[in-house]
Amino acid sequence: MRTGARLPVALRGYDRKQVDTLLQRISQALNGGPPMSADEVRETRFDVVLRGYDPRAVDELVRECIRELQAAAPIGERPGRSRAQPGWLINWIQNARFPGAGLRSGYDVRDVDAFLDRVVAGLRGIAPPVTARDVRESSFRIVRLGPGYDEQEVDRFLLQLAGALERR
Repeated sequence: MRTGARLPVALRGYDRKQVDTLLQRISQALNGGPPMSADEVRETRFDVVLRGYDPRAVDELVRECIRELQAAAPIGERPGRSRAQPGWLINWIQNARFPGAGLRSGYDVRDVDAFLDRVVAGLRGIAPPVTARDVRESSFRIVRLGPGYDEQEVDRFLLQLAGALERR
């Protein structure tokens, strides 16, 4: 995101302090700070003042920020997916592919696959449902030599899965 970009100043434009504050909050949200939704950004209004930032340049930058926030949002919060349907979730889980850990340690493939099978069974109604909390609290054995999944990729997927289960 170009939040560090210099915005042009206009005779009448958006209040610079308000714009800078919003851009700083967006930057923090995209870098692991307090979350901020694309809707929050859309709802923001700036005062028009003398010698403020050029409104067209700010509006263009804000649209770019909204796209980045949407792309970074958990899958259940992205546009067009306000509610995760069980059939869609099952398909998404079954098609998930995780890279191998290579020479690093990783999560035991059997543990991760068995856990995801439990989630799918719960979504199908043939086993007790797995909650978002269960997903967040899941843990797997670490393998050093042998088939293991990349831990960061699995953790990222599970975070999105927990978010999707909360919005069911």
